[in-house]
Amino acid sequence: MSKWLDEVKLVGESASLIPLSPDHRDPLVKAATDGLWELWFTGAPSADTVDRYIETALAEKAQGVALPFVVVHNPSGEIIGSTRYCNADPDHRRLEIGYTWYAKRFQRTTVNTECKQLLLAHAFESLETIAVEFRTHWHNEASRRAIARLGAKQDGVLRNHKIEPDGAYRDTVVFSILEHEWPTVKKSLAFKLARLREQG
Repeated sequence: MSKWLDEVKLVGESASLIPLSPDHRDPLVKAATDGLWELWFTGAPSADTVDRYIETALAEKAQGVALPFVVVHNPSGEIIGSTRYCNADPDHRRLEIGYTWYAKRFQRTTVNTECKQLLLAHAFESLETIAVEFRTHWHNEASRRAIARLGAKQDGVLRNHKIEPDGAYRDTVVFSILEHEWPTVKKSLAFKLARLREQG
């Protein structure tokens, strides 16, 4: 299983995705302090949770079901967030892109679109996935809109999908992009990125 998700570095113009390591602990906490702790439905780590966050991600990587990354802002070299392949199913060539968050000041820039372009291209063109899934909290409306803008289609809502640490029930919205949809999504992402870069 682990061979399917070999460690890889994905390099874009404004952002790159570097395999997560314990050394990224402090930069991740610093990035998450930029507006993310104000949002109760995000999974960005805090100083109290970052060690567990990294340990869990690397344990799932060792099991071959995840490949976690930190997001690096190329012009500054600063770590500005995290994302990962997760819930990977090598036998059926499916995976999810999740656990995605960015420092607030990098939201609504080229970063998310470029990172998704890098992840989707690697998934469909190198890993030969047949479907890439996205999941988000029902109440995270900004995330739902962002996923839809990528070209993903909503599959449905998993009601009472998870019990959160405080005992609240979470409804999860599921989206996906299928293998045959990738060429059109790829063109759309390239167009969106070009427009974002023009806007500066």
